[in-house]
Amino acid sequence: MGKGGNQGEEATEREAPMATFSWEEIQKHNLLTDKWLVVDRKVYNITKWSSRHPGGQRVIGHYAGEDATDAFLAFHRDLDFVRKFMKPLLIGELAPEEPSQDRGKNPQITEDFRALRKAAEDMNLFKSNHLFFLLLLAHIIVMESIAWFIIFYFGNGWIPTIITAFVLATSQAQAGWLQHDYGHLSVFKKSAWNHVVHKFIIGHLKYGKKKLKYLPYNYQHKYFLLIGPPMLIPMYFQYQIITTMISRRDWVDLAWAMSYYARFFITYVPFYGILGAVLFLNFIRFLESHWFVWVTQMNHLVMEIDHEPYRDWFSSQLVATCNVEQSFFNDWFSGHLNFQIEHHLFPTMPRHNLHKVAPLVKSLCAKHGVKYQEKPLLRAMLDIIRCLKKSGELWLDAYLHK
Repeated sequence: MGKGGNQGEEATEREAPMATFSWEEIQKHNLLTDKWLVVDRKVYNITKWSSRHPGGQRVIGHYAGEDATDAFLAFHRDLDFVRKFMKPLLIGELAPEEPSQDRGKNPQITEDFRALRKAAEDMNLFKSNHLFFLLLLAHIIVMESIAWFIIFYFGNGWIPTIITAFVLATSQAQAGWLQHDYGHLSVFKKSAWNHVVHKFIIGHLKYGKKKLKYLPYNYQHKYFLLIGPPMLIPMYFQYQIITTMISRRDWVDLAWAMSYYARFFITYVPFYGILGAVLFLNFIRFLESHWFVWVTQMNHLVMEIDHEPYRDWFSSQLVATCNVEQSFFNDWFSGHLNFQIEHHLFPTMPRHNLHKVAPLVKSLCAKHGVKYQEKPLLRAMLDIIRCLKKSGELWLDAYLHK
């Protein structure tokens, strides 16, 4: 009797209807201390979970009070695994009369984008070609071997050292693109990155209006690429990447990163001594950092993003970034990040398939009148300077006249 009673109670709990919510109610829960979001019309309270989110609070918190379905699909490879963590967070669902999209977002764009994603899945574009990455790894090892041979054969004079530094910077840049396939920089802590950004990139008139004068921003197009990149990888990312790996317990990535330092010092301490090897390493990181900054900022910094906060996933990625024309050199030089639009739309797609999905993205843009921006490599790089100069002039005007 007791057993049957328990079964009856469980059945009653299972059959109990879910709570339903309107978008008006959901949108109220978009605060730092009170966050709800919607995935596949299900409503989740992520207030406490967001601090433990592997991708960081910033990514998941951005969608508080909104539909996060497409972002959820974009960033998670194993959906069944992730949904196990979501069950305790489920508090209800959208009321039947509520649309799936919030704040007047275009439902047709969303529907067509999801059809595009399904087509990409059917084309197996989310599956990696292991031979591609093995060849890339071999490419990196060959360059490291060439670098060692230059010093071994020609000695540690200035000319062999500089040539070797460029070879090793190239190998590390390619290794960086390889690592980029397995993670995105958005996982890094927001506060530390903002500290760097505030010092060297203004981006908003508010710095001028508030009379913030850290540096002469009207000259930032002249000094940023001499000051910013040296701070980025040698001083900031080396520390931040290692601490992030440790905090997230990414022991395989940490072992891979440490293996580079071990190989480097074992190889070059005999030629330069300990202090010389440290200086040599930081010069290589300086060169690598310049490469990284030019490649990443030519797709992002140059975009004139307005302050409209609520867009569907597809439109928001198209307005935030642009592509660089495809060529063998551009693909190699940028680690396929010349397809930055496709990388943003499908962050878990292996980079060797981004060019295959690009025609589908262009077609969808043409259908809905969304601008698909693509530039030559040289123009994209020059646009970084133009953008810094323009934003610096806006800062100066606001500083002097507001």
